[in-house]
Amino acid sequence: MKRYTAEFIATFFLVFCGTGAIVTSVETGGIVSNEGVAITFGIIVTVMIFAFGRISGAHMNPAVTVSLVLLKLHPKKELFAYILSQIIGALLASITLKLLFPNDEFLGASLPSGTVLQSFVLEFILTLLLMMVILFTSQGRRIEQYFAPIAIGLTVLMEAEFAGPICGASMNPARSIGPAIISGHIEHLWLYIVAPVFGAIVAGYFWKILKQ
Repeated sequence: MKRYTAEFIATFFLVFCGTGAIVTSVETGGIVSNEGVAITFGIIVTVMIFAFGRISGAHMNPAVTVSLVLLKLHPKKELFAYILSQIIGALLASITLKLLFPNDEFLGASLPSGTVLQSFVLEFILTLLLMMVILFTSQGRRIEQYFAPIAIGLTVLMEAEFAGPICGASMNPARSIGPAIISGHIEHLWLYIVAPVFGAIVAGYFWKILKQ
């Protein structure tokens, strides 16, 4: 239960702070800006991994958990409980934001600003890169493992910075499920579930081929 609780808490704060930055930007007429949103996501990912990494691994992301299970780096028996903990954490974070900002229509939901295909490809590539960074740092040498939270957080920040305005740079089904369901904007939710999971799985195969 400690591991599942850690995943719940970490995912809650990821979604609350990350999508909360988007909501705050809307509420303040863009003061936070895309740069601020990207920085918020990067920092919250970093600090949650530092805080909860030793307890649960701080996946905070069903796509990450699926990939790690397929690579036999995480127990298969914990797959459902991990994903459920992550989704519940994301939903509760979005409910909290809805209570705080009842007039916000989207609650930071992931939505493509271009074509669906464009966002699908972007989400696939972004998650592919993120998962490779996760694997090559967390499964690397001790010094690489120590700096893994920073490397992972910087990757999220960088990807959110340049791709956020186009596809939302979700890279995380739980991050998208929470605000989509609570805001009612589920029209593109499938994209933000399928593309990240696919990208994370492909990254796992690259890691298996390239690892030493």
